[in-house]
Amino acid sequence: MITYNSENTPMPKIRRREITSWIRRVAATYGKKTGDIGYLFVNDEKILEVNRQYLGHDYYTDIITFDYSEGDVIQGDIYISVDTVRSNAEERGLPFDEEFHRVIIHGILHLCGINDKGPGEREIMEMAENRALYLLK
Repeated sequence: MITYNSENTPMPKIRRREITSWIRRVAATYGKKTGDIGYLFVNDEKILEVNRQYLGHDYYTDIITFDYSEGDVIQGDIYISVDTVRSNAEERGLPFDEEFHRVIIHGILHLCGINDKGPGEREIMEMAENRALYLLK
């Protein structure tokens, strides 16, 4: 089951059925099934708290993904800072929804095994995000 909740921020407008179906389609392209995936939309202060508490990082970020996947079933908790998504969209000159969808699927791609921290990995993640965003259209 894929769930969408918010804490310390208004719930973003999200077409739950469409986004859930899209997430399942993207996971399937990697040979994965979706298990329990929980999205929690938060503000900057909450994501900073989570980053400090669980990862030992003292900075803001747009997304933190906790991976509980087993085998070909992806599962996890995905925290998304709506504040950072909004500021990143403004900075890049993109509509909020486009950046929001990119971040939503970014977490799923992490659960599917795609990383973005090592050499060349960011480019691979960006290509995967772009392919996934195309499936949403």
